[in-house]
Amino acid sequence: MKEILLLKDGEIVLKGLNRRSFEDVLKKNLKYALSDLGSFEIKSAQSTIYVRPLDDDIDLDDACERVSRVFGIVAFSRAVVCEEKTLESILATAPVYLADSLNGVKTFKVEAKRSDKRFPYKSPEICREVGGVLLQSFPHLSVDVHNPDMVVNVEVRDFGAYIHGKPLKGAGGIPVGTGGNAAILISGGIDSPVAAYMMAKRGVKLTAIHFASPPYTSKRAEEKVVRLLQKVCRYSGRMKMYTVPFTKIQEKIKNECPEELFTIIMRRLMMKISSRIATDNDCSALITGESLGQVASQTINALGCTDAAADMLVFRPLIGMDKQEIIDISYKIDTYETSIEPYEDCCTVFTPKHPRTKPVLKYVEYAEEEAGFDELIQEALDNLKITKITADND
Repeated sequence: MKEILLLKDGEIVLKGLNRRSFEDVLKKNLKYALSDLGSFEIKSAQSTIYVRPLDDDIDLDDACERVSRVFGIVAFSRAVVCEEKTLESILATAPVYLADSLNGVKTFKVEAKRSDKRFPYKSPEICREVGGVLLQSFPHLSVDVHNPDMVVNVEVRDFGAYIHGKPLKGAGGIPVGTGGNAAILISGGIDSPVAAYMMAKRGVKLTAIHFASPPYTSKRAEEKVVRLLQKVCRYSGRMKMYTVPFTKIQEKIKNECPEELFTIIMRRLMMKISSRIATDNDCSALITGESLGQVASQTINALGCTDAAADMLVFRPLIGMDKQEIIDISYKIDTYETSIEPYEDCCTVFTPKHPRTKPVLKYVEYAEEEAGFDELIQEALDNLKITKITADND
């Protein structure tokens, strides 16, 4: 039996005249996500995207897993394609295709959708006929229209007739690439990979920026960030990571700036460098994993001082979340275990004992100007390391 994936559009259906462009991006993203599994035909009609495998040896379980992580899909089903678009073919196919599933349940109901109005049987008639043949084939079953163990779906569409069980939940959101470009300041912690995922879900194409401070941070710390981004790329698609050499800048902060302002000045310089990299990559915003009040550098006053150093919009998708909510998402996207590996990132280098929680911008700018960082910022920008990141689909 030939199987196909039926994908239901999410927010795309609300896009009016722009809907076609959103669907085109979604199909492109699906093609990329499935590219190493084999050849697929991907087409759309009637608020549904059809993903048909063209090779007999394609692993559809793996394909379903990939599809479940593509933003823009609200639900999807693995369905059998009936040999003919006739009631007889539907009745012959349903008991065979659904045998394993129905043998494990006690109650069921049939739901039918007749998108092709030329089909001679209406939806209630299809439900009645399919339900009857399933009851004959599986005597242990009974019908429960209110709370069934399994819902059997029959869809009669322009391209054919399809049978499947309960639809699976998709990733939601809108297709990556439809929401503009932004740069994520990525560390090895729990928060920033989650922030990257959240913005990718809103259609943002990501560029990653990581700050490294050897010998205070190790090569393993940078490798950890690469592994985190490989997991994020399952959802966001491929991206570039820019590694910024930050050692000299942090040492200058430590030697020439007031200790209570170490962290806020460090964050401001990160924003200045990131703004430059973002602009060079056609990004219109920066993204951080900050949550209000989580640490001293994430108070309203501190965030205000940080934003003043950025030349563009700053997105903080986690700003109103508590730590457990963030951790829950990190488990969902499989970044938590990697994030808690004990490799330090540069944000923990030279942490002040008593950081200023209510910094005043003019005093921060004065301390920064007195130390003078322009040459070191340019030196860091001249020595960026670029790494191409693709999805880890293991």
